Amino acid sequence: MARSPYSDLPQRAFWRGGVAGPGPFDLPDLYRPRFALTPETRVFTAGSCFAQHVGGALKRAGLSVIDTEPALRGMPPETAKRFGYGVYAARFGNIYTVRQFRQLIEEMLGLFSPALPIWERDGRFWDALRPGIEPEGLTSAEQVVEMRTQHLIALARAVQEAEVMVFTLGLTEAWEHRETGTVYPTAPGTIAGDYDPDLFVFRNHGVAEILEDFTALERMLTEINPGLQWILTVSPVPLAATASGDHVLAATMRSKSVLRVVCDLLYESSAAIDYFPSYELVMSPAHPAGAFASDLRSVRPEVVDGIMELFLKAHGLTAEPIPSAPTDGDGEGGDGDGALCEDVLLDAFRP
Repeated sequence: MARSPYSDLPQRAFWRGGVAGPGPFDLPDLYRPRFALTPETRVFTAGSCFAQHVGGALKRAGLSVIDTEPALRGMPPETAKRFGYGVYAARFGNIYTVRQFRQLIEEMLGLFSPALPIWERDGRFWDALRPGIEPEGLTSAEQVVEMRTQHLIALARAVQEAEVMVFTLGLTEAWEHRETGTVYPTAPGTIAGDYDPDLFVFRNHGVAEILEDFTALERMLTEINPGLQWILTVSPVPLAATASGDHVLAATMRSKSVLRVVCDLLYESSAAIDYFPSYELVMSPAHPAGAFASDLRSVRPEVVDGIMELFLKAHGLTAEPIPSAPTDGDGEGGDGDGALCEDVLLDAFRP
C-alpha cells in the first residue's frame, strides 16, 4: 500500500472507528486533560444552564466544589436549588455570556456600577443582574441592594479560594443598557422590568468581542489569584428564541460556532486553559435515540450522565450515581433535564 500522511495516524483521527463503531461515550481518547483534577482541587463553577450538570457531577465525584453562599440549614434541596443556592460557586445564577461574567468581576472589584440594577413588577423587586434566583422577587429595593452587597462579598471569597475555573459558555446574544453597556442575563420584561427600546439594545457578540472580554476577565482573576487554571466548555442547548432577525436554528448555529471558535483560540493561547468537548458529545450522530428530548432542547439525562462520566474518567475520578430526572419535553426550565434556565421563559411570548 502506498504511503500517505494518514498512514501512521491513530484511531482517534478517523471518523470510522473514532465515532462510527464505538458507543457514543466509548471514546476514551477523545479528551486528554491538560492538568489534573483531584478531590483536593478547589473548583469554581459558573456558566449557562448546562454548567449546572458539570458542577453536580464534580460534587458527586468528591471534589472540593466551592460554595460561599450556601442555603440556610434545613431548607429542602429542591427549594434551595430553585432559589439559586448550591448551584454555582456563589449565588450569581446563570452566566450566559463572557461579558456578563466580566462585568460581575468588575463590579466585585469596584470597577463597574451596573445601570438599572433593580427591576420591579407588581410591587415586587428583582436583582436585574440575577433575576432568576428570587422567583417571586423581594419586598423592597433596599432588600435587593443589601442582598447584592452580601453576594459580592461571597463572590470575592469564592474567587480567592479557586484553583480551577470551570466555565460553560452559553450564548452570544444579550440585551444591554444603551448608555452604559450593562449586560443583563435576561431581556427586560421577561421576568421583571419593562422593555424600553430607548434604554435597551440587542447585541450579538462576535469572536473578537468575546476574546477581549475573556482576556480582561482572565487578567483580573489572575491578579487576584495567580496560577488560576480554566476548563472551558460550550453549552449544547439551543437558543429558546432569538432577537437577531434570523431563524432560531441559524441563530443557534451562529452562536455555538462563535463560542466554539473562541474556546479553540483560548486553548491555543495558554497552557492554563483546557477545553472539554461536551458540545461535541451531544451533537455527535452516534446517539441511537438522539441526544435531545422531544422538545429538541433538553439534553436527555442519560446523555448528560454519559458526558460527565467520560469527563471524570479522563481525570481518574468517578461520581456517585443519582437517579436521572425524567424528561417530559418541557425544556431546560426545570422539568426537562433538571437544569434551571431563564431563557425557556421566552416561550411565553411565542405566537
